[in-house]
Amino acid sequence: MRISTTRSALLAGAVAVTLSATALPAAFAAPSSTAVISEVYGGGGNSGATLTRDFIELANAGSAAYGLDGLSVQYLPGAPSAGSLWQVSALTGSVAPGGRYLVAEAAGTGGTVALPAPDATGTVAMSATAGTVALVSGTAPLTCKTAADCAADTRIVDLVGYGTAVVREGSGPAKGASATASVARAASLADTDDNAADLTAAAPSPVNAAGATSGGGEDPGDPGNPTEPGTVRVHDIQGTTRVSPLDGKAVTGVPGVVTAVRTSGSRGFWIQDTAPDADPRTGEGVFVYTGSAAPAVQVGDSVLVSGTVDEYYPSSTTQSVTEITAPKVTVVSSGNALPAPVVLDAKAVPSQYVPSAGGGSIDALPLEPSTYALDLYESLEGTRVQIADTRVTGASTKYHEVWVTVEPKQNPTRRGGTLYASYTDQNTGRIKVLSLDPAAPVPTANVGDVLAGTTSGVLDYDSYGGYNLQATALGTVTDHHLKREVTRKQRGKELAVATYNVENLDALDDQAKFDTLAEGVAVNLSSPDIVSLEEIQDDNGAVNDGTVGSEATLKRFTDAIVAAGGPRYSWRYVAPQDGKDGGEPGGNIRNVFLFNPKRVGFVDRPGGDATTPVAAVKTRKGVTLSVSPGRIAPASAAWDDSRKPLVGEFRFHGKSVFVVGNHFASKGGDQPLHGRYQEPVRSSETKRVEQAKEVNTFVKSLLAADKSARVVVLGDLNDFAFSPTVGALTDGKVLKPLITTLPKNEQYSYVYEGNSQTLDHILTSPGVRRFDYDVVHINAEFADQASDHDPQIVRVDVNAPEHGHGHGGHHGHQ
Repeated sequence: MRISTTRSALLAGAVAVTLSATALPAAFAAPSSTAVISEVYGGGGNSGATLTRDFIELANAGSAAYGLDGLSVQYLPGAPSAGSLWQVSALTGSVAPGGRYLVAEAAGTGGTVALPAPDATGTVAMSATAGTVALVSGTAPLTCKTAADCAADTRIVDLVGYGTAVVREGSGPAKGASATASVARAASLADTDDNAADLTAAAPSPVNAAGATSGGGEDPGDPGNPTEPGTVRVHDIQGTTRVSPLDGKAVTGVPGVVTAVRTSGSRGFWIQDTAPDADPRTGEGVFVYTGSAAPAVQVGDSVLVSGTVDEYYPSSTTQSVTEITAPKVTVVSSGNALPAPVVLDAKAVPSQYVPSAGGGSIDALPLEPSTYALDLYESLEGTRVQIADTRVTGASTKYHEVWVTVEPKQNPTRRGGTLYASYTDQNTGRIKVLSLDPAAPVPTANVGDVLAGTTSGVLDYDSYGGYNLQATALGTVTDHHLKREVTRKQRGKELAVATYNVENLDALDDQAKFDTLAEGVAVNLSSPDIVSLEEIQDDNGAVNDGTVGSEATLKRFTDAIVAAGGPRYSWRYVAPQDGKDGGEPGGNIRNVFLFNPKRVGFVDRPGGDATTPVAAVKTRKGVTLSVSPGRIAPASAAWDDSRKPLVGEFRFHGKSVFVVGNHFASKGGDQPLHGRYQEPVRSSETKRVEQAKEVNTFVKSLLAADKSARVVVLGDLNDFAFSPTVGALTDGKVLKPLITTLPKNEQYSYVYEGNSQTLDHILTSPGVRRFDYDVVHINAEFADQASDHDPQIVRVDVNAPEHGHGHGGHHGHQ
């Protein structure tokens, strides 16, 4: 695994060198006539650099040796923030009269020439362009962060600020430092305490105490830059399992052609062997990781790569990416033809998803690319692939990625997506597509559109969805003109109840978000009588100051609904205890009921608060609530750090209807479908099952008091219709999940990683005898969305006779 940190040429910093107390001047305001910082270079290992490491060089202008035992060099960002700290590199030995002393700092991934053998070695990743270097007594980190404060620190012997450094001596910092230039003092070593005057830009020229210059001191066994291929090929590195047999080992002169280059994020390039072996398990492509340095190669270069093989795990539960790190690259020739891409289509991809390891790691299992889709993709990791005319199953995102399927007939939804049908029926053809060209990102696309023509690139892997195509050539989007749905208006005798997750709405959000969500309620949902909202935050959102009310948020939202043509809604909620309901820190997320008082009445029963449980109360006229609105068992451990269900008693056409708004615990922490552990553990499920049992127990208490009670349980349950969560919620057949009444290809309200699935639900008790149910698709399938959830609605005939029946279906759309 990659555990070292990389450095960027954009980092700005300062370095201080510490000398013995016997040699210490009063402050750096007094110029030093003995030890000084003679040269500073932060571009080592950067793109374009020759030297592989940063360095600080000291010099002694005096006539006696200058002792360095117990002294240090330290580094601070050039524009230090409150959290910036000086970084310390300890020194030993001494600087001879007229001599030099070399401190080697962090190495980059570029450059070809090593420093001469250093006299001291640190790990500071210095900036190439802006920073500060100082001579200080002792090894305790400095604390000053301004030029004035540092001038007052009597431990500092000398100080050099370069580029735009805030901490510097005199009129300004030394100018001209870069990836290829250091700042160096004149041969006279004159120190006037004015960095701009004393140091100038020059080619880096490190000298150590022995007088050696750059070009010596290479590490033993350094592969250098071979001109002939070594004995290891890419397929030897990839091996027949997910983990390289050469993990952690050095390789020399690995041949390949550069097939793609990534210049942002995890920088590097891919190479592919043009002489593959006959084993379909052993991949022929591999990623060469260059860290902060921009890759110094071009597509079509024939290269020899030396470095260390590494299995990089994006997270603890994902699969790994095989890489060559700390590379040294020899370009043998340029303009070479690329290997033909592997075509990924319905014929190529197996129908089974991944082998089982009984919940354990699949890392060591031999790959079976003809049997399992994830084994096929792993065998092609780093290899050129091609797809054509693929259906979009997950809309393009703000991160410029889009999900497509190479198996167009696999579980299609009515509107063009791919349905996630069960834990055992994975959609093997899903692939995420990104562009390697920042100037030509993935075009905007909605579910059901087609990425037409040919898209090609290299197959990669990340923690955000697994295998993905890093495109070097993109197809074009064929727009299938997906429309946002509008459900029909409820009839006079129908009570319309909806659920809508409005994605962390608070009063500080832009008006555009309020307006779009409001249009969804007023127009697309045709102004339901009751709307159960999830993810309403307190009035100042993530500001964590003890605010728990949502009045301003709900006033803006209901005003926007009126402006969109909807009714003037009233609202009810129970404010949570500060910081007790999970969600975004400081947001105090909660469930809320909106209701149209001209159509439906709310029965207010005082006493409900964040800690008081609601109870069913049996009366001669049926069941009522002890408090309304109220919360279900708020003291139960099932709701620790989680949203508590909101219960309200409504009256419609003389009948009571009990609505339970829910937002169960999220799936955060579950192992990914594409991860290294198979079958994946759904650790978050335990909490949701506990929550479902609490709601089920409450519904049973209502029905025990009145078996004909009309109960609507709805909200974001964060789980599937086939999950144990929904099973626990419906235990005893007290609730019917309405999503199962729709045709199979319409049973979804959410799209995640190219899978159309159901996290939101409406369930009804047996007392709801006639209903019309609809999922209204206005968000999840679209690149432009106000929420990542689609709302749902049920229209209930509260006066339906016992022989009535319910139904659902897309016929409810206009």
